[in-house]
Amino acid sequence: MPRTPSLTPRKAPRQARSQRTVETLLEAAAQVLEARGMAGFNTNAVAERAGVGIGSLYQYFPSKEALTLGLMQREGERFHAEAHAALQQADGSAALRVLIAAAVAQQLRRPELARLLDVEESRPELRAAVSKGAFRAVVSELLGRADLPRQRDHELAVSDVGAIVRGIVDGAGERGETDEAGLRRRVEAAVFGYLRLAADGPESESDIAGPR
Repeated sequence: MPRTPSLTPRKAPRQARSQRTVETLLEAAAQVLEARGMAGFNTNAVAERAGVGIGSLYQYFPSKEALTLGLMQREGERFHAEAHAALQQADGSAALRVLIAAAVAQQLRRPELARLLDVEESRPELRAAVSKGAFRAVVSELLGRADLPRQRDHELAVSDVGAIVRGIVDGAGERGETDEAGLRRRVEAAVFGYLRLAADGPESESDIAGPR
């Protein structure tokens, strides 16, 4: 059986200097991915781009899969920092728009990097190591805001809204779209339309049925 690549760093960057080294390696990995794609992505190329010895790279990232996971975690942390700004909004509608804007910006800021990481995340060993819990928690809190339509099944609505946002944004990335404002409008229309039609109340039934 083929050996499973290690995803666990050999040591944690505790001092400022080692933290800077890890940051340099991750940015070098991002640049190699963007320039060469997965076919040209390997630890030697990353070490060369970062200007460090391969031994220094292996101290922190024992495989290219570990580098890929490190990039996913870095991009995820940046997104979550932006997404948490949604929680500071006074009402749910404004907060959802902030959250959607963060998702769109992440996809289009460095589109090739985002697209490649989306592809890699489909690999079971990497998908299992990337947590979606923080994003789900933000969506769950926002859908509980009083100004948004109350949903029949809150947890299902949280899952659906997350799937809508990821599906539209990831699809736009695959197609190479660049219109950030237009993509935001489409995601907002899909999310708010879903919340209105799936709402728990008699008005939602008439909305679904449409005019007679």
